[in-house]
Order: sequence, then C-alpha cells, then structure tokens
Amino acid sequence: MLNKVILMGRLVADPELRQTPNNISLCKFTVAVNRPYSKGSERLSDFINVTTWRQTAEFVSRYFSKGKMIIIEGSLRNNNYTDRDGVKRYSYEVQADNVSFGESKGGGSGINIDESFEPPRQENTQDSQKSESDREQVSLGDLNDFEEILSDGEIPF
Repeated sequence: MLNKVILMGRLVADPELRQTPNNISLCKFTVAVNRPYSKGSERLSDFINVTTWRQTAEFVSRYFSKGKMIIIEGSLRNNNYTDRDGVKRYSYEVQADNVSFGESKGGGSGINIDESFEPPRQENTQDSQKSESDREQVSLGDLNDFEEILSDGEIPF
C-alpha cells in the first residue's frame, strides 16, 4: 500500500509552533495549492492543512511565513471526531515528513535544491561513531543544464 503526498503551494498564514506536554515540537499551517485551469476560466485553489513534528516543525516555523512558497512531502491523514451535537465529523491533513523552499532567497519562483530540509534519520551505532568528515559527500554537479521555471502557470502538472 502507498500513502504519499507531494505538494507545492504558498502558506496562507504564518505557521503556528507549539510544544506537546512531552516537549515535542508541533507546527501546523495551511498551504494554498492552485488547481489546474483552462485558459479563460477562473483560477481555483485548494487549502490544505499540514502538520509537522520535531526538527521539521522547528525548521518550518523558523524559515517560513505567510506567502512563502513551500514544497511538502508526506502522507495524508484522516482524523475523525464527534462534535458537540453528536455528529461524526471527518477532516484530512497532510503530515509532512520533508519540506523544502519553493523559491530562491531572492523571491523568485525557481526551486533551490540546496535549501531543503530532511530530518535526521536513525543510525546504527557504528554509523553514529563516524565523524562528519568521514561521511561521503553528495554532489549535484552542474545545474546549469536545467531550465528555470519562471511562474506557477508554466508548470506542466
């Protein structure tokens, strides 16, 4: 089975960072994602609630604010509850595992690969004893061969 969500959109408000009683960071925010549209028709957006935890939550609250473009990778969660009137309600949200900046520092709309955040993974004891300089460095090479996307309207999906 597979439950994978990838979104790119803009924050509709500043993210809200909170702490659980066990001092675990939790950040909630809403992202506006444009729907595909045909020429001459009205543009519509979906507003998607997102939750992040721990280091990812702190990263989002520190570096993102209202209007900033964000790329989210995570999974869809279904929450159900009974309201005060006894009616069963359902809500959906994305639980983000990884987030990235969706625009460069200058405010353009190109994706800046160097500014993505992935929380640290659990390592076995042998790997955790290695120093940072001993770990293999990953190089992306020359990115000049890639085309820069200038606006959201030009994205083919």
